[in-house]
Amino acid sequence: MRLAIPLLVAGALAGSASPAALAPAPAWPRSTDLALETIAIGLDHPVHLTAPSGDPRLFVVEQPGRIRVIAGGRLIERPFLDLTDRVRDGGERGLLSVAFDPGYARNGHFFVNYTDRHGDTCIERYTVSLDPNRAERGSALRILWIAQPYANHNGGLVLFAPDGMLWIGMGDGGSGGDPHGNGQNPASLLGKMLRIDVEHGSPYAIPRGNPFVGRAGARPEIWATGLRNPWRYAFDREAGLVYIADVGQDLWEEVDVAPITAGGLDYGWNRMEGMHPFRPVAGDTTALTAPAFEYGHGEGCSVTGGLVYRGTRIPALRGHYLFSDYCSGWLRSIRVERGRVVERREWRVGDTGRVVSFGEDAAGEAYIVSHDGRIFRIVPTARRR
Repeated sequence: MRLAIPLLVAGALAGSASPAALAPAPAWPRSTDLALETIAIGLDHPVHLTAPSGDPRLFVVEQPGRIRVIAGGRLIERPFLDLTDRVRDGGERGLLSVAFDPGYARNGHFFVNYTDRHGDTCIERYTVSLDPNRAERGSALRILWIAQPYANHNGGLVLFAPDGMLWIGMGDGGSGGDPHGNGQNPASLLGKMLRIDVEHGSPYAIPRGNPFVGRAGARPEIWATGLRNPWRYAFDREAGLVYIADVGQDLWEEVDVAPITAGGLDYGWNRMEGMHPFRPVAGDTTALTAPAFEYGHGEGCSVTGGLVYRGTRIPALRGHYLFSDYCSGWLRSIRVERGRVVERREWRVGDTGRVVSFGEDAAGEAYIVSHDGRIFRIVPTARRR
């Protein structure tokens, strides 16, 4: 397994046992109303799926360093982009995500997050070629470089917010327990959610609304602090919320939910793990933002977010945040109102493999990315093939 699971499981086994976290949770209401359609197989450790606005194709990121295209139900053999000679692949490293510029149809720009040969995080911009299924490899523009002290907790997602700003989820730098205190250190980009403007400046500008602008000793790119490893997060444009699935340490997995416009939030790591003190004395926690939802390691070991379904083919699923767990492989959803979970459900869909990511097409329909090489479309039961 190329991702974090061996490290996460090792940390869980080494950590102090908590009966609450390790005991099975109360049963989730179950439904058989959803099914999975297999739309692609044989991919090389896929980790991300997305689509440009208004584009019927799907773009799948393979961890070793390639972006593949699915067009008309067919996986195109030649990669859209091949960066395997630049990417350090293995464990939590690799080519981890792609984000298409909101103006992609006009400017052809897209952004990638990958681990370079030295083990550090690189954010780069590329441009599509005259062939819509091929990128110009020589068009690379370095946007941001972030040194990584360890091989794990790289974060990995780049994603455009509804206002056109590019968000970058950064893990705390790795090892275990955040030994350098990066999550709570505003001088470090590690353990943070970053927000930058790639349409202005060279190579980017700082949005005026960023909460640390002008603060001495703080990086102005920071939008939120106190994150351990926000592997996947998602925007619910209809509700104006961001959902951050933050991978836990020894005991608790969490999903944070906040208004997209709420900058400066501290999600608590490494003072808190989920809703619980990570260290014997967490201090005053009143200023911290608690997760909307958590689950213990009796139910899984590594949360995989996740998206809020806003498609049209499954009306009963609208407004539900879908997520999974890399170890357990279940498919669950929660519905959040005013910061609280008001509905939860487990969907009995059969074998999902190792769920490493979710994605959506240009129409808002939802997909599951399995690390074993398969891509599934989530459909109503009656449409199962």
